[in-house]
Amino acid sequence: MSAESIYYPSQEVLDYATVKEYENTYKFSIENPEEFWAEQAKQLEWYEPYEKVLDSSDAPFYRWFVGGKTNIIHNAIDRHLKTSTRNKIAFVWEGENGDVKVYSYHALNREVSIFANILKSMGVKRGDVVTIYMPQIPEQIFAMLATAKIGAIHSVVYAGFSHEALGERIKAAKSKVVITADGGFRKGKIVNLKSVVNTALEDNPYTQVVITVKRTGHEVEMISGRDYWFHDLKSLPIASIKCPTEVMSATDPLFLLYTSGSTGKPKGLVHTHGGYSVYTSTTARMVLDIKPEDRFWTAADPGWITGHSYIVYGTLLIGATTFLYEGAPNHPYPNRWWQMIEKFGITILYTSPTAIRGLMRFGESWVKRHDISSLRLLGTVGEPINPEAWKWYYEVVGNKKCPIIDTWWQTETGGHMITPLPIFPLKPGSATKPFFGIKVGVVDDEGNEVHPNEQGNLVIKSPWPGMACCVHEDRQRWIDTYWKRFEKFGWYHPGDAAKIDEDGYVWIIGRSDDVIKVSGYRLGTAEIESALVSHPGVAEAAAIALPHDLKGNAIHTYVILKKDFTITPDLENELKDHVANAMGPIARPESITFVDILPKTRSGKIMRRVLKARALNLDVGDISTLEE
Repeated sequence: MSAESIYYPSQEVLDYATVKEYENTYKFSIENPEEFWAEQAKQLEWYEPYEKVLDSSDAPFYRWFVGGKTNIIHNAIDRHLKTSTRNKIAFVWEGENGDVKVYSYHALNREVSIFANILKSMGVKRGDVVTIYMPQIPEQIFAMLATAKIGAIHSVVYAGFSHEALGERIKAAKSKVVITADGGFRKGKIVNLKSVVNTALEDNPYTQVVITVKRTGHEVEMISGRDYWFHDLKSLPIASIKCPTEVMSATDPLFLLYTSGSTGKPKGLVHTHGGYSVYTSTTARMVLDIKPEDRFWTAADPGWITGHSYIVYGTLLIGATTFLYEGAPNHPYPNRWWQMIEKFGITILYTSPTAIRGLMRFGESWVKRHDISSLRLLGTVGEPINPEAWKWYYEVVGNKKCPIIDTWWQTETGGHMITPLPIFPLKPGSATKPFFGIKVGVVDDEGNEVHPNEQGNLVIKSPWPGMACCVHEDRQRWIDTYWKRFEKFGWYHPGDAAKIDEDGYVWIIGRSDDVIKVSGYRLGTAEIESALVSHPGVAEAAAIALPHDLKGNAIHTYVILKKDFTITPDLENELKDHVANAMGPIARPESITFVDILPKTRSGKIMRRVLKARALNLDVGDISTLEE
């Protein structure tokens, strides 16, 4: 990597950053992990202190802060009410239609307590699972926090899922209560959520109550004896503004979140009150560098782990002010995000490379119409960001002054695992270095460390507090999916391929099954896609491997063109040559298919296995987490 490709933080960034030093702190956290995490746990309040930081006796079912009594709501809301934070803004929300609502911590507590009392009146008890299927409206967050407050477990299902996917998750969780809305707004149209819920519950023996929030006001079918309007319940005496927070064990489950595998049914990952609280609050404070004066925006949905950790919990735990937006990034025009950043004075933006590339397509002029100089830090999440998009984000959106925090983590990990801190020199496309307490390696299939810049399997060599504790009601699947591959070492295997360069910077290549072996050479899909996207005509790209008699595998690519480019055979050949010039002849694609959309998860990851299955006329497996 040439010196020109390294971006150094300004003195202003270095002076302002929460974390001032990395190497010695990292060394201490690896050599003394329990001491390090105990220090972070002191940032929170505990009803009763824990007896043990980490219990590994039933590994890989690790238990954190054992014996401690807590509830994430005590630290996310209750303790703030005793300080001046009670009058601080917790959430600013804008609807796609321009509605705006603002809630202080005091007001948030009132709304959450009302919702919690309604849930209790509907028979929800400690340990019950409540399924939430809602648009990005404040009540979605109130419902999550209210469920946690009374010791129940929330299972948030993204409000773009089909009735089959929703029904499957409700049954798996055995939810007696489902919370939804009549609908939501997306690109100016009503998304009819209540009808999806009605269909999902047609063959469901568990659900007895559906609570519906009125958002759009269109007519929906309400089933007598099961369905209740939230505003009607809110007007009853049951909806008191005072509700005690249930005292929980640190190891009690907080939420279920379903994530799809390449095969089989979605996995319900379980996160707990204690470890998740410590980890998300620590990473929000140190990685995203959120300060009391910031206005922070995670441009994601609360229905995904990014939203759970960095819209809802991590931010509330540190008393931050968070922005939330209901609709599409380009509605009614491609300047919607920049308009809101200017209007609300957003200081930190955290979003996906997919969203960045999508907005890049419209050019710089939409960004330049607005004064977004309030931004001081930019983050990315969901998949590796290609250097072209990184540079556009840095130069056009960040005006060459905002560090890009390119984070690698998963639903399973609960929070950031490999990430820059604001003080780091940055290399576009690299997730940089492991966070404190995270011991990573890149190994071959036998578990041997590979050489610098050589690709291998990414592994996490020690436990961390944010990790899921298990797969819901399926112990063996937790072991088989994440621990069996390197069982003899006790390493967590996330399923990603990576390399570590001579400076110790980690580069995520993509899913292990997305590493393409052509004539014995290992090529990462992310590298091929970056080469394509570096062409001025390409907005987005996906690469897959298909069997080839001679090479073993050949590279097949899918391309979305920018609006001013036309599909021609000449352009196809030009793109193939462009990749070959960038990566060498071995990487020249066998074919390029021009498409309007790519199959993606709701968190913005391109589902290459779906493209591969379709190309080979195979069953595409579980596609319930796809956006398109």
